[in-house]
Amino acid sequence: MSKELQSMIDTGNPEDNGSEPMGTPYDKDVVAWAREQAALLRAGKLSAIDIEHIAEEIEDVGKSEQREFASRMSVLLAHLLKWKFQPDRRGNSWRNTIRTQRAAVERRLARTPSLRPMLDDQDWIADMWGDASITAANEMRIGMADLPDHCPWSMKQVLETEFLPD
Repeated sequence: MSKELQSMIDTGNPEDNGSEPMGTPYDKDVVAWAREQAALLRAGKLSAIDIEHIAEEIEDVGKSEQREFASRMSVLLAHLLKWKFQPDRRGNSWRNTIRTQRAAVERRLARTPSLRPMLDDQDWIADMWGDASITAANEMRIGMADLPDHCPWSMKQVLETEFLPD
């Protein structure tokens, strides 16, 4: 076995494979930690990696995607609310924001199809609706009681290119 290949195989014994104790602690500099963990993974030094924190970071990637998706949907819903409840203020700016958010949501769904079931999750929709309602009420300077408690549109309608509530 070549010396180079030998150095890539991690036996768990630092004397056997030249691996060293973990470098930068996760809680001190996550960026440096991530670079070091990626290098260890690429080198096949699996016994030297920080498994628990890597697992957390992988889970956080999924959560980040979900937050981004929810944020886009919330902005879209808030603008649909403003469109419905302030017809005298409708304009190209709101129309453009609605188009932009729909396009961003569709791109996100195309890149991450596992997000699509969220559009059928009533708890998730209720959370998004709550965020959208607060935003819209604040921007319109009206009370929450003046807005519907639940989203009056299906998610299919919300994402339809030409849908604008009257």
